[in-house]
Amino acid sequence: MTKKLTVSLVALSLAVIGLFLFRYQVALVGMSLAFSLGGVPDLLPAEEEGDQVVWHDDYYTIERLDSRTIAIGEPRYYQQNISYLILGEDRAILFDAGAGSRKIRPVAEGLTQLPITFVPSHFHYDHVGDGLPFDRIAVVDLPHIRSRANDDQLTLTWQEHLGEPEGFDLPTFSVAEWLTPGTNVDLGGRVLKVIYTPGHTTDSISLFDAAANLLFAGDFMYQGPLFAFLPNSSLGDYDQGAKHLSDVVNSETKIYGAHRLYPPGAPVLGASDVKDLQNSLMKIKNGEQETQGLYPVIYPVNDEMTLWAEPPWLQNWDATYPDQ
Repeated sequence: MTKKLTVSLVALSLAVIGLFLFRYQVALVGMSLAFSLGGVPDLLPAEEEGDQVVWHDDYYTIERLDSRTIAIGEPRYYQQNISYLILGEDRAILFDAGAGSRKIRPVAEGLTQLPITFVPSHFHYDHVGDGLPFDRIAVVDLPHIRSRANDDQLTLTWQEHLGEPEGFDLPTFSVAEWLTPGTNVDLGGRVLKVIYTPGHTTDSISLFDAAANLLFAGDFMYQGPLFAFLPNSSLGDYDQGAKHLSDVVNSETKIYGAHRLYPPGAPVLGASDVKDLQNSLMKIKNGEQETQGLYPVIYPVNDEMTLWAEPPWLQNWDATYPDQ
């Protein structure tokens, strides 16, 4: 082997190692550059949202899923976020809050006189309302989060937040309530079970209302591309999260996610979509699933969802917190 070839192979190996170690940082720099050159995407045009949806203003929409559940949509924001106001008799939960480019708190407070607890499905910037500007915040109780909270004050990391490309600062906030996975949250006459659904991030949770048979899935499942290639993402966690959902849903469960692709209103997924995700994950793990792209690799799930993941040689199939 020639000296020149040896040097070339070493350089290539270092480049591959660099890609493995710093791929997230490179991706973040790329996102920042794209936004700095083109700016944050313009608002989408307002479209017909159907008879069940009411425009709150020129940005937010309101959809009453039932008498105690309200979807607050952002159909003009390029990610088309959907947050959920879940009402009990004594208090309410706002599950997710968008990026905060338009403040959601006054919208939610205008829909109920109940005290509102904000619960993020996870800590990405497009779910925490630009710095979590809420009086009472409840977050999932996991070792890597609780260990950093000094006197219940928590500062997010860039890997958890990812808001730098759109100009959002890392928030510090006070945790009023810690939500242990598998336990219930009592709103007064309405109980929500906290389901640990990692995969998109290690801190992702879903909320399940067994009595109403409604599941709020955050970014774990929604209509569109599911991201499993970001910091704190892994296919092993996604596999675990899908199992946790399959343990609670049934054929009549309505699943509401945090994003959509097109109107009208908040799309509904179901148990068959959870099964499709599980089947896709099994095929990916066994090397049997068809793919598109190089990074991220895009795997089909069904007509409503695709799964965007790292290529096989980078995939991690271990769960962050294995079930006991």
